[in-house]
Amino acid sequence: MYDVIIVGAGPAGLTAALYALRADKKVLVLEKETFGGQITYSPKVENYPGFMQMSGNEFAEKLLDQVTEHGADIEMCEVTGVIDNGATKTVITDTDRFEGKTVILSTGCKHRHLGVEGEDELIGEGISFCAVCDGAFYAGRKVGVVGGGNSALVEAMMLSENCAEVTIIQNLAILTGEPKMIRALESKPNVKMIFNTVVTGFEKTDVLTGVKLHNTETGEDTSLPVDGLFVAIGHVPENDAFDNVAELNNYGYIVADEACTTKTPGVFVAGDCRTKNVRQITTATADGAVAALAACRYIDSL
Repeated sequence: MYDVIIVGAGPAGLTAALYALRADKKVLVLEKETFGGQITYSPKVENYPGFMQMSGNEFAEKLLDQVTEHGADIEMCEVTGVIDNGATKTVITDTDRFEGKTVILSTGCKHRHLGVEGEDELIGEGISFCAVCDGAFYAGRKVGVVGGGNSALVEAMMLSENCAEVTIIQNLAILTGEPKMIRALESKPNVKMIFNTVVTGFEKTDVLTGVKLHNTETGEDTSLPVDGLFVAIGHVPENDAFDNVAELNNYGYIVADEACTTKTPGVFVAGDCRTKNVRQITTATADGAVAALAACRYIDSL
């Protein structure tokens, strides 16, 4: 019987493990793919307090080493469900079942990918999903932004402050973001927009040098030289397996506020998989601390 079972080993989950372990709780961390989550795709992290620069992999390794040093149990498996037994919870995986007094869901969410051949190999080598994280690396250079919603427009606006040229690539005939943001971008001399266009391929050496484009209206195929491509076509949370213990909104995110509680006593949520406005490493680690401390208080009240 574990005190705390944590589903997901990204920054939120590993921080939750650290706080629970320091509260002398028995902790199990379950992860199906990569320790560190999406941050491992970032070649440089420069916005985490106390560190001038580190790679996403380095950050993940330090967190993992820290929680294992404190005595966390780690299992590589996919969680397929959580059963609420009242005072205890059963976490079902593809290989086993685990019993715990509390569960912290920190499954994160994935950036929606383009699904174009060669994309995965270029992530961190020209393809990025976060202007806050990686935009500074492209100062004075040419970049593309795929998407036309608010997220893409915010990325483009941020990039336009330092990049020589920003090209918004939209698959529709119009941008779908807020009119005020659209007008602001239209007034920027270094921002241009391409409509009815999709990315079909990439040009590269060791890193990205350009993107291949297809106009769905005219059928024309072209190439756009860019040093970086920021993909902003949404996120994909993976919370369907937990809809019996946590309320999901229309987009699949777990409904929760800064208290990190769910509709089920003893089940908590942390990180990008919950409803929130800002998804950064710092907000993920903050959630992990909040959720772990809440779980410890819940255990002590039993």
